[in-house]
Amino acid sequence: MSLRNGTDAVTKADLIEEVYQALGGYSKKESAQIVECVFDVLKETIERGQKVKISGFGNFVVLEKRERIGRNPKTGDHITITPRRVLTFRPSQILKKALNPGRTS
Repeated sequence: MSLRNGTDAVTKADLIEEVYQALGGYSKKESAQIVECVFDVLKETIERGQKVKISGFGNFVVLEKRERIGRNPKTGDHITITPRRVLTFRPSQILKKALNPGRTS
């Protein structure tokens, strides 16, 4: 995928354009619907707390963080950090090798 917008980030519009170019038989509107549908499925799955596994790419995992005591680094005061859910990404071995082709583990 090439960066079409001149920035160092790929946007949703870039993904829609890539789908449009790659599939050929779909309009831009249909390509946008495909990309939106994929994002909606990913979002709904993650909101339910389920893991999303994409073969050859990686896993998105929701972790439950418990309430804990933290420290304000500026003042040193102890504070309570509320429980929360965080999303982590763990790349697949295939993606790791693609990022570091000459490296052996």
